[in-house]
Amino acid sequence: MRTAANLDPGLRLTVETILNHSTRFRGRAVRVAFLPDLRTRRGNLLSGATTGQEVHAGSDLRRRLIILDEALTASVAELRRILLHEIFHFAWRRLSTTHRLTYEHLISAEIDRGARGELGWSSEMRKVRLGAPDRLERTRRWRNYLCESFCDTGSWVLSEIERHEEFTLAPRFRRARKKWFEDLLSRRPRIPV
Repeated sequence: MRTAANLDPGLRLTVETILNHSTRFRGRAVRVAFLPDLRTRRGNLLSGATTGQEVHAGSDLRRRLIILDEALTASVAELRRILLHEIFHFAWRRLSTTHRLTYEHLISAEIDRGARGELGWSSEMRKVRLGAPDRLERTRRWRNYLCESFCDTGSWVLSEIERHEEFTLAPRFRRARKKWFEDLLSRRPRIPV
């Protein structure tokens, strides 16, 4: 992993420390950049816009680029959580079909047991928008939710942050997800991104 060349030296060191501490990943370089006031509108990431949904970050998987909101520089813990989430987008793309399906079965079982909440805003907002047909028909909405859930869960596991206002999933479901990730990491100690 590498960071963008235009970062402030202190910020560059912080980002590199986060990336280097997360030795669970392997793959080609991913660039990281910061922009002010990030928002998204119709799937496009905007900086400094006055309309659209506020977001912490976005990733361009093809260009291998992560863009983070400058406001994240105020908290190393929050920067770590969001940066790890974005890195897991690259991991989801390279995850085997078998691993994706076992994760999907885990999440489906949670829903069958009445699980509410999530381990991040990005997955929770998608979860509450799901309808029964989405899961049954494996719609794009369902698959996008699974991806965000995977990224939020991976970030939660590796960031080692125990409490956060966005962690609304019950502890019993958290334990099952953590076990799933530990099993994944025991088979693949370095996740391809």
